Amino acid sequence: MTSPPTPPTERRIVVLTGIAVLIAAGAGVAAKVLIALIDFITNLSFFGHLSFAPASPATNHLGAAVVIIPLIGAFVVGLMARFGSAAIRGHGIPEVMERVLLNESRISPRLTILKPLSTAISIGTGGPFGAEGPIIATGGALGSVAGQLLRITADERKTLLAAGGAAGMAATFGSPVSAVLLAVELLLFEYRARSLIPVAFAAATATGVRFAFGGGVPMFAIPQLAQPTGLALTAYIAIGGIVGLASVGVTRAIFVIEDAFDRLPFHWMWWPMLGAIVVGVVGFAEPRTLGVGYDNISHILSGDIAGKALVALVVLKFVSWSIALGSGTSGGTLAPLFTIGGGLGALLGVAALSVPALHVDPHVAALVGMAAIFAGASRALLASVVFAFETTRQPIGLLPLLAGCSAAYLISLQLMRTTIMTEKLARRGVRVGSDYSVDYLEQVPVIEIATTDVVVLRTGDAVEEIRDWMAERAPGSTHQGFPVIDEAGALVGVVTRRNLLDLDLPIDSRVGELVRQPPITIFEDDTARQAADRMVHEGIGRLPVVSRSEPRTVLGIVTRSDLLDAHARRLDAAHRAVRHIEFLPSSWLRRPPNVDGVG
Repeated sequence: MTSPPTPPTERRIVVLTGIAVLIAAGAGVAAKVLIALIDFITNLSFFGHLSFAPASPATNHLGAAVVIIPLIGAFVVGLMARFGSAAIRGHGIPEVMERVLLNESRISPRLTILKPLSTAISIGTGGPFGAEGPIIATGGALGSVAGQLLRITADERKTLLAAGGAAGMAATFGSPVSAVLLAVELLLFEYRARSLIPVAFAAATATGVRFAFGGGVPMFAIPQLAQPTGLALTAYIAIGGIVGLASVGVTRAIFVIEDAFDRLPFHWMWWPMLGAIVVGVVGFAEPRTLGVGYDNISHILSGDIAGKALVALVVLKFVSWSIALGSGTSGGTLAPLFTIGGGLGALLGVAALSVPALHVDPHVAALVGMAAIFAGASRALLASVVFAFETTRQPIGLLPLLAGCSAAYLISLQLMRTTIMTEKLARRGVRVGSDYSVDYLEQVPVIEIATTDVVVLRTGDAVEEIRDWMAERAPGSTHQGFPVIDEAGALVGVVTRRNLLDLDLPIDSRVGELVRQPPITIFEDDTARQAADRMVHEGIGRLPVVSRSEPRTVLGIVTRSDLLDAHARRLDAAHRAVRHIEFLPSSWLRRPPNVDGVG
């Protein structure tokens, strides 16, 4: 039997893309519904109106009574988490990542209702969260549920989940490209056409739905930015690095607070109410900390909030959000991070004005801070840069954004092993990789690693003679498997050493009688990765290598040891490259394990 035909990948991509577009349309509508529901609960809670009109709790006139509203919302969310689903707790994206890594991208259908509803209650009653994380989780749940209803693979279900998540983000911010990048960096854990194309179409579709409902204006409108000079770019790098330090501090603070709540002697259902007390008290002192606060981000980027008012907003938003999030309620992280980072960047930009030669634009500094804190906290570098551009439509900001976010990313890599998205998973023993590279085995043709000097047996050979030959340990006789050919030299199967040494065989057995099934082969121009996958799928340790033109002629044989040897050559080449950098001090070189003579 020759290699099975290549799966119709292109056809599957088309089918998945069609499904992803439908999911994206649903996610776009769900995002609009969630925002409307948040506005409805906000109007009802803070103003006593039955209205879906956009509303901000910052303009309430409740006075000290405002403290009660978040308590009510936290109590309801706690009840929903305990008796509905505990999975609604948290800020959305890490929970979706967990399902991708640990549960074959399966999300319970009930979360498509409970997550957005709990988020609307939490934010609508003053919770200082963003709606984007839960919307991403809701879109991901839609994709996952669709994938569970259809007969598709786990990888394809992951693609639909990521498509739904990207659609949720695109529908919230009108940022399709950054939504795709976020899906690649945090959900897909791969960059391949089979997943990228459906996700890209989904993000574009959801953005179209958003434009249909609310037009195509940028999410955050800011004044025209100043073209950065070389010195200004250096300043933005420094600002990005400082904000990167802040992202590390913010991330660690969140989990310190979560650990403190974990030590409380009563059920977690009541923890959100403790966080809500802080939300209410802080909201009474600074009403702008209440709710989503997307308008705060626009005001920060535009310079409408400055000085002591900006310091108060940044500090109090962090206090309110971190404690509320640590208490285990439902809400997102992006909007609070953007508020904190944008405010910190704006303050640093104003401080840089004391050095006129730098030519720092505070608006650019605020934009860099907004994106850099997310790049440092999540390490979604490209998504952070492109997001800031898409939500402001300011191309002049791209270079400062790339420089500042890269600085924040570098700082985060040096100081944190995990991120705000992966810390929970790491505590459960799940390793989340952040590096993507081409599979080495995908680049190696099978024939390059196969043994071409093949020892074959013939169907007419006597088993007793082969046993004697093996007992003499003659050259080639120690192999664990042998291709079997007929008198015409055509491949008929493979026998193993165990088959040949079976003591129950009749004394006059012939090798051809031991062949139990047609041969499972690999073509010479297939990759080593395809060979490895076929070995795993068939439960075998070796594959005869044949040509497409003559599939019954043995050209070689590839074994599991050959695959390991290929990896060994790759590692050795990488280590040799390190050894050749002799002009650097040895203390600068990172020593690979078990390699002598480095440095």
